[in-house]
Amino acid sequence: MAHLNCDESYFMYLFGVTEPGCYGTVDVASGSTTLFVPRLPSEYAVWMGPLLSLDDFKQKYEVDAVYYADEIDVKLGELNPSVLLTLCGPNADSGLEAKPANFKGIEKFVVDSDILFPVIAECRVIKSPAEVEVLRYVAKVSSDAHKRVMKNIRPGWHEYQGEAEFLHHAYSVGGCRHVSYTCICGAGTNSAILHYGHAGSPNDRLIKNGEMCLFDMGANYNGYAADITCSFPVNGKFTDDQKLIYNAVLAARDAVCGAAKEGVSWVDMHLLANRVMLGEMKKGGLLQGEVDEMMSAGLNGIFQPHGLGHLIGLDVHDVGGYLSHCPERPTQPGANRLRMARTLMAGMYVTIEPGCYFIEPLLNKAFADPNLSKFLVKEEIDRFRNFGGVRIEDDVLITKTGIDNFTLVPRTVEEIEAWMAQ
Repeated sequence: MAHLNCDESYFMYLFGVTEPGCYGTVDVASGSTTLFVPRLPSEYAVWMGPLLSLDDFKQKYEVDAVYYADEIDVKLGELNPSVLLTLCGPNADSGLEAKPANFKGIEKFVVDSDILFPVIAECRVIKSPAEVEVLRYVAKVSSDAHKRVMKNIRPGWHEYQGEAEFLHHAYSVGGCRHVSYTCICGAGTNSAILHYGHAGSPNDRLIKNGEMCLFDMGANYNGYAADITCSFPVNGKFTDDQKLIYNAVLAARDAVCGAAKEGVSWVDMHLLANRVMLGEMKKGGLLQGEVDEMMSAGLNGIFQPHGLGHLIGLDVHDVGGYLSHCPERPTQPGANRLRMARTLMAGMYVTIEPGCYFIEPLLNKAFADPNLSKFLVKEEIDRFRNFGGVRIEDDVLITKTGIDNFTLVPRTVEEIEAWMAQ
């Protein structure tokens, strides 16, 4: 018997329950499910509305049985399970620990807190057809919201107005009450701040004519996440320099979209993206020397200090990246930021998000290191000191033969300019 409490998103994965204070069990042998709900005082109905009966819960969540949480030790005792499997384990991405369920009388049972966690985490890595349907929907809503922002934005807006436009569409049209993470709406030099938009920098800068925007935003529907980034000039027309960097990132994204499929190493995809991007920057005159030597020296980590992407699902950085049976985190610069190093499998849902950023401390570090500075054309790089950055992020389903890209936004320079001109 598996017995779980609502810690992180595992409870949502198994039961879909949104009310707090619930427990749930799954009988491993039969698959039968039981929900244990709080016994709320009648006066709660004054403030929270009519209280659900046990039968209401049973119909709402389609479980086999429902009891009150204060009966859990008695009801489990009647089933006489040989062992209770409780959920306990670390999220390798967030560092958070799933805490095992605890209730009065649990000491009467044989409890194992080790078996369940890696099994459930691995189950979540491969998305079911029903999950795929929801993920496709929330990606479509998020794509349309991004398109609305791109169509309506103008020089003179503040970054938060772009965020508000996204939120309005996601909720009013898509029914997505929440977003999956704090919206990142960086313009100008802010577009090179990887996790911009937090409380200390709340998307509050005025966007000036000619600046690039990097908007990383994803709606959330019934717990399932989208994570999409669009980069574009606020005035709808790319300069030559903006085209150079944008097309370098787009080439990296296109290379991965063409190569990713079941059986391919995610680390190899990261390195492919970096190699292609550096090659395009060399063609544009920003870099010199051999691309393979640049990669060996770690120059890729200067311009893209984050990983290529991550698993996504009920958590925007979904579980399963570094389970005990998985490859360990790489050590080379850039790749050491990857949130997984696994071989891709059909049914995995991942982000592909290469980027190129001109981040002052990293550029200074590179120029101070002879092993890196020899690849940099200083007068060209210096021209981009206040450029900011570009990221292109798609949400894709891995298949046996390739990918299914759920992100539906203008991506080429020509597509973006045509869309924003409407």
